[in-house]
Amino acid sequence: MKNRVFVGTGAIIGGLLVSLGPQFIFKLCPPTADGRFMRCHWTGQAEIGMGLLIVLLGLGLVLFPSYEIRLGLSISVILACIVALLFPSVLIGGCEAETMACRVVTFPALTVICILGIVGFVTNALYLCSGWQRKGRRPY
Repeated sequence: MKNRVFVGTGAIIGGLLVSLGPQFIFKLCPPTADGRFMRCHWTGQAEIGMGLLIVLLGLGLVLFPSYEIRLGLSISVILACIVALLFPSVLIGGCEAETMACRVVTFPALTVICILGIVGFVTNALYLCSGWQRKGRRPY
């Protein structure tokens, strides 16, 4: 029970940081003078979707008691964090100038959050597999 609540709450907080962080906490670049958005804006929009997915997976981690379901949800959080990590670096990208707000503040913050999520949920997946072995179940 403690693991479910702790890990699920961590996923919910991490998902909220991924989705709302670029919008409110570590802001992206503002629109240009003529009203157009730069690439980092669209990265922020994509991060909203990935962050909300991580929040929903975190709710599932809190609600479902089964080791098997929680293992699947933990693997899903790992994959969602990998995709959220790839948006600013590979998939969409950001502004070209290295001094822009997205490159200096937003993308490093998202990188730290996503790497912590990956490490945390790989650890949780290993913990859940060891729980199966303690209960005499096979992990496959």
